[in-house]
Amino acid sequence: MKLRLNHFLPVLFMGFLFSCEKKYQRPDEYKVDLFKDERSENQAYVMSEDEAYDKSDMVLSSTNTQLIDSSAGRGKSFFIYKINAGSVKKTTRDSIVTFPIEILSTQKLKFKKDSSYIFLQKLKGFKFIAEEKKIKYQWVTGAPVYPVKNN
Repeated sequence: MKLRLNHFLPVLFMGFLFSCEKKYQRPDEYKVDLFKDERSENQAYVMSEDEAYDKSDMVLSSTNTQLIDSSAGRGKSFFIYKINAGSVKKTTRDSIVTFPIEILSTQKLKFKKDSSYIFLQKLKGFKFIAEEKKIKYQWVTGAPVYPVKNN
């Protein structure tokens, strides 16, 4: 009986070792998405015209806006636009605006041939560009280009 126990004990020990092996369980298999109905992927937030107007420090209307410089492909992209002429619709900072004025935008804007609203806020960041180009305002992020309505 001792001989059988000497052979059986190592086999039992080896069987115990292999049966207790823990397999890696991926956490993705047990992940629960609590917000799956609220997710909207690849959709940028676009403001309404009233919301953009309220968020702006200055609103201009202009037909003469052109892209003068961009940094697309060189780090964080930005675009510099020059507004040659226009009229002030709202202002909270400067009561007098001298044209031409340069503005900065982090998105490429598609201005129409007819008059468009230009929603601006005080420039945040871009310190070196602001000093070199003397830019004070930037495009309100999330505001699209709206044409001026003729009433």
